[in-house]
Amino acid sequence: MVVLGERGGEGGRQEADLALRGIVRRFGPVVALAGVDLSVRPGELLTILGPSGSGKTTLLKIIAGFELPDEGVVDLKGEDITFAPPARRGIGMVFQNYALFPHMTVAQNIAFPLEMRRVPRGEIGRKVASALQLVDLAGLEARLPRELSGGQQQRVALARSVVFDPGLLLLDEPFGALDRKLREQMQLEVKRLQRRLGLTALFVTHDQEEALVLSDRIAVMSEGRIEQLGTPQEIYAHPVNWFVADFIGESNLFRGRLVGSEPGAAFALLDGGVRMAVPASSRYPAGSEVGLLVRPERPRLLTEGRNADNVFSGRVTEVVYVGESVKYRLRIGEQMELLVRWPFRELGATPAVGDSVTVGWSVTDMHLVAWP
Repeated sequence: MVVLGERGGEGGRQEADLALRGIVRRFGPVVALAGVDLSVRPGELLTILGPSGSGKTTLLKIIAGFELPDEGVVDLKGEDITFAPPARRGIGMVFQNYALFPHMTVAQNIAFPLEMRRVPRGEIGRKVASALQLVDLAGLEARLPRELSGGQQQRVALARSVVFDPGLLLLDEPFGALDRKLREQMQLEVKRLQRRLGLTALFVTHDQEEALVLSDRIAVMSEGRIEQLGTPQEIYAHPVNWFVADFIGESNLFRGRLVGSEPGAAFALLDGGVRMAVPASSRYPAGSEVGLLVRPERPRLLTEGRNADNVFSGRVTEVVYVGESVKYRLRIGEQMELLVRWPFRELGATPAVGDSVTVGWSVTDMHLVAWP
């Protein structure tokens, strides 16, 4: 097993823990961060996910020390680093554009942060060799960045960010310049490396799928605030509001008014008088306007004799093949559209555009959120 470096303490490891308290950042009249509180657990990979302009990159820059907050505290391993210069924070960073020195070899690029810390030359050689092996680049130490592929350059950047045993690893959309296949490969490599080294890592992306694949927890941001913090499963299955439900994954979101309940079930009226069975909820009383969330994989194709809590018939208006599954857009009545996604191998005869189909789902396949 390759050991990149010991991390202090009697057990040979030093846990990292990041805490942000009340982080505010303004740019003139624009509030980029509106009092962000966030804690990253030791050894956790937490992803900050949000659309452009949500504040995620500003938050990352404040953690790294490239920008200072107007209010709030940044605490790393129990130490207030809010106003510490970037070089003294002990934080490793991986950028989308790699930020490699073009005139330096692979080995020299990886050695750079060690040289800046005045690590003895013999130890630098050992650590660089270990880092190269860790990212599967052994034998390429004498090459220049321009002689490497994009994926190899990203591995060099990753090795350089962890070679000095940082207390925290920050990754700023590091796979944005890679093609899809290579991006998926690098996602798994980063996760493997982070687990192997026990690093606390903060990952910033706007890619929902990437966040779901990589993260222990996800913080969804919008307009300078964290809308929801939870595991990928919690974020996907139980979004706390309309924004998260709409932003994470593909969704069927309907507006409805709760009209009362029966034992074990409740009902909502949609536009046009459509009646839909929904989960019973103590959070939303009768008369509440709510958002009704149904993920595309939840409805199933119903054949004669099969039933469900909600049954709708419609016409196929679009068919999209996406590898192992097929996505269908259905027109139901005059005002309702439904997106469904089914595994290709389970379909049997594949419905075509213009076909009439009947679909259904259980109330347990639904989730209620407040209407914005």
